[in-house]
Amino acid sequence: MDLSEYQSYDATGLAELVAKREVTATELLELARRRADAANPKINAIVVRIDEADARAGNPDLGGPFGGVPFLIKDLAQEYRGYPTSCGSKSLSKLPAAEHANITQRFLDAGFVIFGKTNTPEFGAKGITEPELWGPARNPWNTDHTPGGSSGGSGAAVAAGIVPAAGANDGGGSIRIPAACNGLVGLKPSRGIAPFGPATGEAMFGMAVQGTVTRTVRDAAAIYDAVVGPTAGSVYPTAIPSVGYVEQIATAPKGLRIGFSATSAINANPHPEAIAAVENAAKLLTDLGHHVEEVEPPYDDEALARDFLTIWFAALATQVAEAREATGATDSDFEADTLAIAEIGRSNGVVAAFTALNNVNEYVLSLDSFHSQHDLLLTPTLATPPLRVGETTSSPLLQRASRIISRVHAGKLLSLSGILDDLITQSLGWVPYTQLANLTGRPAISVPLHWTATGLPLGVQFVGRLGADGDLLALAAQLEAAQPWFHRYSEVKV
Repeated sequence: MDLSEYQSYDATGLAELVAKREVTATELLELARRRADAANPKINAIVVRIDEADARAGNPDLGGPFGGVPFLIKDLAQEYRGYPTSCGSKSLSKLPAAEHANITQRFLDAGFVIFGKTNTPEFGAKGITEPELWGPARNPWNTDHTPGGSSGGSGAAVAAGIVPAAGANDGGGSIRIPAACNGLVGLKPSRGIAPFGPATGEAMFGMAVQGTVTRTVRDAAAIYDAVVGPTAGSVYPTAIPSVGYVEQIATAPKGLRIGFSATSAINANPHPEAIAAVENAAKLLTDLGHHVEEVEPPYDDEALARDFLTIWFAALATQVAEAREATGATDSDFEADTLAIAEIGRSNGVVAAFTALNNVNEYVLSLDSFHSQHDLLLTPTLATPPLRVGETTSSPLLQRASRIISRVHAGKLLSLSGILDDLITQSLGWVPYTQLANLTGRPAISVPLHWTATGLPLGVQFVGRLGADGDLLALAAQLEAAQPWFHRYSEVKV
């Protein structure tokens, strides 16, 4: 098998070849590494290599539905025993994991050969992937642009043809944003379906979930079939469907009621490409026999953004404090933006975070009301094409000010400065559609139905009812059959 043939298969197809003994896991690992050696210097997707993959690939008894298929995991909340999980932060870059994360173990049980960890912003706190520790990841379609975040390294690696699928997770859009930026399939599953732990049963009050980015829907369905299910420490035991996702995608849905909108109070002027992405998707869905209509957003996304960031800041303050305790890290071991955001979260106090969490009930009820009339909500995944690398980097002056503010605990002053409004616009203005699913725990999927005139991907997102993961995958499979995208992957000129 040569590299072009390797890239012509998805993970399911490669696993079938290994099972038939038409290729070995060792040969696949060599091809994946060869592609990584060529492409990674351009895209900086892989930041840690896992050497014991050689012994695993040589094991003739791997088993599992993906036995022998090369795979990458995210360097955040997907721990691999004996290797540090840096979370994109210098503060954690030398602390080896004592055990595999539950999701990592399930990837291994499925037969994947994990040979590296992918780039992520510090603590996954941004929709771009530009950590100071590892340097920026870049979009394989155009390396001047971001692959998104926080699973940006995973998205870039899959789009570049290094692996057909990679581990990801999503606390505010971190599966769907990279999927949209890189022309991939990205399902953020319902709360509680895919496991966290064993160190914790959930993350960010249930907002964060584990998952993958893939090139095909059938890979997404089969991987989730392999990894979903509660553990002893699960906090949200969402019911697992009695019929597997692979079986569900075999039947195309009929007559779905779909409401679509590109409207956002955060970004009053979505890019014309984002609007075109949704309108073209609506037309395709109508042609497939679904009932599609334009609707007003079923929630106040500006209020939701404030609540989301208030919760996020509180969570980040805790993560920074835990990193300090675990490693003795000092301010110099954290990025200036992280310190400023964590200080805001600390100074806001318990009441602000609790109020924001309580407001989630309103968004759940609003979405439930919407779903009483519509099966799915359709939006762009991104309000603009992927940003340029460095476009949102704070100025040196602001970074120095952030470090001073953190050191003197002047978070209250920072909050009064109106910085929250600026962060809403800067951080969420280009991705205002993804946080709804995290706060409400609902499943959402980004599918690559649109490419811009300049050749950059820009996905569309569907949000479903709690537990409707299979419905989303079935619709995605129908769309993939109607408007195939597997043949499109970046060659990343090297």
